[in-house]
Amino acid sequence: MEGDERKRVLVVGGSGYLGQHLLAALASSGAGAGAVDVDVAFTHHRDAAPRQLLDALPGIRSFRVDLRSGDGLEAVSASFGQPHVIVNCAAISVPRACETDPAAAMATNVPSSLVNWSLSFGNDKSLLIHLSTDQVYEGVKSFYKEEDETLPVNMYGKSKVAAEKFITEKCSNYAILRSSIIYGPQTISPVDKSLPIQWMNDVLSKGQEVNFFNDEYRCPVYVKDMVDVILSIAKSWLSDGKKIQVLLNIGGPDRVSRLQMAESVADVRGYSHSTIKSVPASSVNRGVASPPDISMDITKLTQMLGIQPITFHDGVRATLDAEASTL
Repeated sequence: MEGDERKRVLVVGGSGYLGQHLLAALASSGAGAGAVDVDVAFTHHRDAAPRQLLDALPGIRSFRVDLRSGDGLEAVSASFGQPHVIVNCAAISVPRACETDPAAAMATNVPSSLVNWSLSFGNDKSLLIHLSTDQVYEGVKSFYKEEDETLPVNMYGKSKVAAEKFITEKCSNYAILRSSIIYGPQTISPVDKSLPIQWMNDVLSKGQEVNFFNDEYRCPVYVKDMVDVILSIAKSWLSDGKKIQVLLNIGGPDRVSRLQMAESVADVRGYSHSTIKSVPASSVNRGVASPPDISMDITKLTQMLGIQPITFHDGVRATLDAEASTL
């Protein structure tokens, strides 16, 4: 990286769940070992960026960008400049939506316009940190490693595999993060989607019997751990500019089913387990195939970055404590 030039970070999909948490961390310069002092901008796909987000983070700039066509990226070039780090959090991540409209899933989830725009600067000064998914794996065993074959069972996973292939073929510097379910506190500007821990807490608090799958396994990751991973990779790149081409599984240390997730929420809040009903995933037709076990081995993550994600139980407690503090 050049000497005294101000470094620039662009968060694509910054108004989404992970994007907002990342922006908040980037805005808190000096707050913690992972902090980096940079100029920050983000993209959003709606007509206007969330007002709450802009008010809370006044030093951060926003740009409306259509990732499918690339419309809006030239405005980023013109008034923000070439980003040294691009973090791509944007995606159509609801599997059923991807199944319903495969063309839209591919157009959004394969970041061809974003990558081609980054290449248009004609140098290797940009690092792309791209969010992928555990759903690239087939789901027929436990604790997948990064080198295991990708055999997605649904369109969402297929679009993410296509994105990984495109990035690794085109980009000189990239970090692809295969993320499990990301959970944690609500965002500055509340997102539309249902947040898993908050939803479970809400239904369990009402004392009504609820079904939870007992045979689909993931390694949910606390959002602040995911942010720390991104900041760690960005900080390394910004400090030395050494070539980065890495693929990492990002999950928590625990392999849990939806049933076990609900039981953890009940344990933290002191709810009875009697309303938690254990059912197989096959009992519900979700309109899309879902991999049974896409738990991931995170040894590479812990060895490479020295980050130890918190346990699911501790993450649930931190999430619910944060929610209680905002009431």
